[in-house]
Amino acid sequence: MTNGDTVQDVWQARRPRPGLSGKLLALTILFVMIAEVLIYVPSIANFRVNWLNDRLASAHTAALVLDAAPSGMVPESLARQILDSIGARAVAMKMGNERHLLAASDMPPSVDRNIDMREVMWWTAIFDAFDTLFDPVEWVIRVIGPAPKGGEFLEIVMDQAPLQLAMWRFSANILLLSLIISGITATLVYFTLHYVLIRPMHRITANMVAFRKEPENPARIIASSGRNDEIGTAERELAAMQSDLASTLHNKSRLAALGLAVSKINHDLRNLLASAQLFSDRLSSLPDPRVQQFAPKLMRALERAIAFCQTTLSYGGAQEMPPARKPIPFDPLVDEVRDTLGLDAESRIGWITSIERGLIVDADYEQLLRVLLNLSRNAYQALESRAPNDRLRDQIRVTGRREGAVVVIEISDTGPGVPVKARERLFEAFQTSARTGGTGLGLAIAAELVRAHGGEIRLVDGTIGATFRFTVPDTAVKLDARRNERARA
Repeated sequence: MTNGDTVQDVWQARRPRPGLSGKLLALTILFVMIAEVLIYVPSIANFRVNWLNDRLASAHTAALVLDAAPSGMVPESLARQILDSIGARAVAMKMGNERHLLAASDMPPSVDRNIDMREVMWWTAIFDAFDTLFDPVEWVIRVIGPAPKGGEFLEIVMDQAPLQLAMWRFSANILLLSLIISGITATLVYFTLHYVLIRPMHRITANMVAFRKEPENPARIIASSGRNDEIGTAERELAAMQSDLASTLHNKSRLAALGLAVSKINHDLRNLLASAQLFSDRLSSLPDPRVQQFAPKLMRALERAIAFCQTTLSYGGAQEMPPARKPIPFDPLVDEVRDTLGLDAESRIGWITSIERGLIVDADYEQLLRVLLNLSRNAYQALESRAPNDRLRDQIRVTGRREGAVVVIEISDTGPGVPVKARERLFEAFQTSARTGGTGLGLAIAAELVRAHGGEIRLVDGTIGATFRFTVPDTAVKLDARRNERARA
């Protein structure tokens, strides 16, 4: 690229371009002028026809006077005055096969154009009008019209200059009037559209530019003007979109901050849990029966806490590991969830199970445990919030059954249920926790783990409290692998 090209490109990039208001004003003036031109074209043609008809009418009256006088009795001076009054050089009338020259003065050697006004078509009138405007000034024309007293026609010979001058004056007046009307109309249209359309669009555009600079600032969200037209709809939809985007970006920022916090405390937390695991190992060597009963559970809980430490609040950080699936009995998994929550025969919150006998789930044990634990803990906290609890009233129910190649699991409670407003973003992070100090991640993590198993999770409508149902489909077995197993058998 040459220097000249570079300078030209830069100049074109920096060249001021008309805004929407300027374009609107230019188009308004243009269209008004086009309308005035469309008005002017038939107007000038009609002006020419009327002007010539006025001359013929005057000649008609003069012909009656001249024809009524005896031959040779009209003095030449009077005839000249009559011709000057109608702006003609000669007046003649055809009666039968004879043409009578009623009056003549300074007859030209020839006539340059003949104009017959007896039958005038509108399109020919338009073309003839523009021909007259640009014909030579010195031309002489012969105008033919209807004759009085049964004559065949009346004709007058006259200079074209007065007609041209009158038409140009009429054109100048039309042009001046068009400019005035165009200016007034363009101004009214411009200011009307400016206040109705352009200014609101400028406001929306400026808000979009400002929101782009600070998308997480709630003050940048556009305020609706309350209009009921398309502009008002655009403002309301833009405000809703900006609110959703600001909320999403805010949540992403919180997730990033949580991920950074976890990475900072992860090392120290693992060391603390490792120390607690050493103490639990020593406790397991004590002969106390109660210690021997609870020490294995404590060790498993600490081992699981150490394993979860790296993926704590993992929804806002790294991706979950793919599930290591294998057939696992469902009953022991549910019992471990109950023990983790501390629900026994003496607790004030009831624990009820209705599980198909010998139910086997093809899943990752740890991940399925986390799903059940998150859903059960949410149910436990919902019931605990209305203390004092009653075991017969406040209950958590776990059901599991197989439907073909899919295991259906439900976790339900008899609590207050999920608010209607929270159901819109039920499985999104930081959206559903109403408990003080809660992160709102339990359902989000559970949904992610269920989807990783190829299943679905949803809130069941029309139940007492809250009921969450999720599915765990079996792993698809390839036909080749199944044939190999049969062959080995």
